[in-house]
Amino acid sequence: MKLNMKSVTTALDVLLIQKEDTWDQCNWIVPLSKALEGLTAEQAAWIPPSGGLSIWQLVNHMYYYNQRILDRLQDKTPSMPAADSNVATFGISGDPLNEAGWSKLMEHTTKLAEQLRDTLATLQEAKLEEAYMDSEQNWAQTLARWVLHDAYHAGQIVQLRRQQGCWSIVF
Repeated sequence: MKLNMKSVTTALDVLLIQKEDTWDQCNWIVPLSKALEGLTAEQAAWIPPSGGLSIWQLVNHMYYYNQRILDRLQDKTPSMPAADSNVATFGISGDPLNEAGWSKLMEHTTKLAEQLRDTLATLQEAKLEEAYMDSEQNWAQTLARWVLHDAYHAGQIVQLRRQQGCWSIVF
């Protein structure tokens, strides 16, 4: 992304920078696209011996919330039904033999990231001050927290890859 060389950096500019850094720009943190790069279904479905979540589950969870954010940004009814709980958004650990399923999730995740970036790039600054749904938060607060959410989970994915011994990406 190239920002206009203007005298004021807006809140929307900051959100776009953060979104791009959490998806595919290698700056201060490992972006999600790099954290997922080259993973097999077996690696994505792996659960640490001490328990926890698989990478597949983390991607399911992020996909769920990212799709709902995109739908709401576009003033659409969320295409994914409301989950019974946050835990339900992680789904099952994934099938280590289902390369097609993992590849499909990666394709959808990539497409969704691009749609989110494009939507943010065309968002009107005034939208950021509007109330987010029926909450006391506005869109700026919600989007700022959403970007941090994805960065947090990208870090978890890197940690899981390190535990498996399949992290060799240097950026």
